[in-house]
Amino acid sequence: MRKSAFILAIAPFLIFALGACGGESGTTGNTANNPGTQVTRNIGNTVKSRSKLICGVSGELPGFSFVGTDGKYSGIDVDICRAVAAALFDNPDAVEFRNLNAKERFTALQTGEIDVLSRNTSWTLSRDTSVGLDFAPVVFFDGQAIMVRKNSGIKSLADLKNKAICAQTGTTTEQNLADQMRKRGITYKPVVFEDVNITFATYAEGRCDGVTADRSALVSRRTTLPKPEDNVILDELLSSEPLAPAVAKGDTQWSDVVKWAVYSLIKADELGINSQNVAQFATSNDPEIKRFLGTEGNLGEGLGLTNDFAAKIVKHVGNYSEIYDRNLGTQTKLNLPRGQNQLWTKGGLLYSPPFR
Repeated sequence: MRKSAFILAIAPFLIFALGACGGESGTTGNTANNPGTQVTRNIGNTVKSRSKLICGVSGELPGFSFVGTDGKYSGIDVDICRAVAAALFDNPDAVEFRNLNAKERFTALQTGEIDVLSRNTSWTLSRDTSVGLDFAPVVFFDGQAIMVRKNSGIKSLADLKNKAICAQTGTTTEQNLADQMRKRGITYKPVVFEDVNITFATYAEGRCDGVTADRSALVSRRTTLPKPEDNVILDELLSSEPLAPAVAKGDTQWSDVVKWAVYSLIKADELGINSQNVAQFATSNDPEIKRFLGTEGNLGEGLGLTNDFAAKIVKHVGNYSEIYDRNLGTQTKLNLPRGQNQLWTKGGLLYSPPFR
């Protein structure tokens, strides 16, 4: 009798222990049907064991993530993925890119199809909570705008009264447009599509009077139109859109790896360290630089990385300025001024916590 009572007493603890062990290789519940459910797998170990990072991108947005005719990916979102791979493997090319549309991007992250999402995605409260995402630092501060044809006579939102506006559904764009037009008492005709290419093709065909998206996306897409110069972007912004990479909620260490990979790009920019001079800084006596490059201290160990992980990132990918300049800067077709995306020391919003 005493033996039976003992087994009954410890049964709940046995069930709990078995449940905890089972969670290491999967997820708790069905994340596809319950987006807010947290993952319990060790993503970092999974990535390291396969020797490559799987990164979700758009693949269709020049300057952010775009596949060239040679099959190679480029863009600021792509370089974020390459920075994480450099930190993990000392190899920025140890990345497999997955092209995802706006509708499928979150499910791909929640179900483990991808390790990190780097796809011009706005950081919002609901995505941080009910959708179950952990966001890394903002890599591009943006705002939603509207593009119209230059000869349309449309100069402001008020001029779009009763006009047709193309937008992509499944994004914050559609809701922002509705909110701002309702706020101003402007009636309009929404024309929405799931596919971003169809959205802009419909605008290019003249079937809607304007098209709305993040301002950077409009600048990017304008370069792909038959006559880019015939289209203008209105000055009025409909929203603030902080674009940031994200991982599935529930794996703190993996979230930290992605987070500090991004901070490394910003901090290197602040310290004046770039891909061309990083080797010269290796002999610096500045304690802050020594900690950053891993020549002193053991900051990388706390992330499960080598202590020189930041140096590897800068060597292979560059600092934030290098990434911005080659993808979005004045020497590119997009020619996007840095604006808010300057360092905090130059009046911008980019800021990294200290490496100590």
